[in-house]
Amino acid sequence: MKILIIIALVLVTLIAIAFGFIYWQNSQVPELGHQGGQLTPLSDNPNGVSTQTDNAGKAVAPWPFKSDRAATMQAIKNAVAAHGGAEIVREEEDYLRVVFVTPKMRFRDDVEFYLDQTARQVHFRSESRAGKSDMGLNRQRYEQLTTEYAR
Repeated sequence: MKILIIIALVLVTLIAIAFGFIYWQNSQVPELGHQGGQLTPLSDNPNGVSTQTDNAGKAVAPWPFKSDRAATMQAIKNAVAAHGGAEIVREEEDYLRVVFVTPKMRFRDDVEFYLDQTARQVHFRSESRAGKSDMGLNRQRYEQLTTEYAR
């Protein structure tokens, strides 16, 4: 009986440590942005997608521009608003950074849009802050935002 109690306490402690670590990861705000037309590269974890990666498993297609930069930015913001669960944390003329919060576990995912005026494309990057896998959530979000943006 004593051994079962000790094992249970050890398991509870390990689970608490694991959740504490995930909570700590989730609270860390990464340094993101763009430089020379490039968004920050994705980490090695399989929990993100980008239009600017060489990793085929993480690659997604850029979006075409609307009529001009202002219309493109507005269409992006409309898509984000339609998706819901997001907060705009940084906005520039050619860049938008949004944090999406998952409804159940409250995980934070950083999403960036870079408007490449020369190529007339919108580059996209989305990556989870916590954990190793996102169960495909960032790719699903990209697909949903792409549908909203195309409307």
